[in-house]
Formats: sequence, C-alpha cells, structure tokens
Amino acid sequence: QVQLVESGGGLVQAGGSLRLSCAASGRTFSSYAMGWFRQAPGKDREFVAAITWSVGNTKHADYVKGRFTISRDNAKNTAYLQMNSLKPEDTAVYHCAARVRGSASWNALTRDNEYDYWGQGTQVTVSS
Repeated sequence: QVQLVESGGGLVQAGGSLRLSCAASGRTFSSYAMGWFRQAPGKDREFVAAITWSVGNTKHADYVKGRFTISRDNAKNTAYLQMNSLKPEDTAVYHCAARVRGSASWNALTRDNEYDYWGQGTQVTVSS
C-alpha cells in the first residue's frame, strides 16, 4: 500500500507562485511515474504534469507549459509542482497520483485511470 500526502496549496494573487509537494510512503515505494491532476468545481479532473520516477522525464499539459514545472526527489520520495505566473483559471483542487504497475506511454500518463494511488488533494485558489 502506498500513501500520498499533498501540501503547499493556498490562496495567492494572480501572477504569484506556489510549490506543491507530494510525499509518498508505504512498505516499499517503487513508482514508475508520478502525476499531478486538478479538478475545478463543476469540471472534470484534468492532467497537469507527470514525471517518470527513475529517469525524471517530464510531460506538462499545454495550458501550464512554461509556467508549471514538475520535479521529484527520489531520496525523499517526494514529487513537486512549482507553479509560477498563476492565473484565476488555475484555481482547483490539485491531486498527486502514483503509477506502480509498470511502464506506460506518455499518452497513457495523461489519463487518471492509469494511476494506482491518489492523494487527498490540496486546494489552490488564485484571486484576480
């Protein structure tokens, strides 16, 4: 079993920055990839970014590319999402997810059903 705990959310003005963290724990944490997704009220959950755990290759959704950066610290079993130039439309609950079942294509890693464990989420609110 793997537990994921997000932190770092909050209220920020447009143009500001936040750094989300996702700490993983469990008997043995061995993940192929970690992802960040978000869900705004009344909307479907959408992909934000993903990173392969061993190599550190990344993929970002077009609507956050150039503003958000996903990273990880293997020694700390923690993934991060650095969010800069935040916009009101970035307001959502942000969830991290872990895929432990093995490799997958980048296309697959943009789908939430390709992940095995999820954190409880952290609220990000961007005011205009």
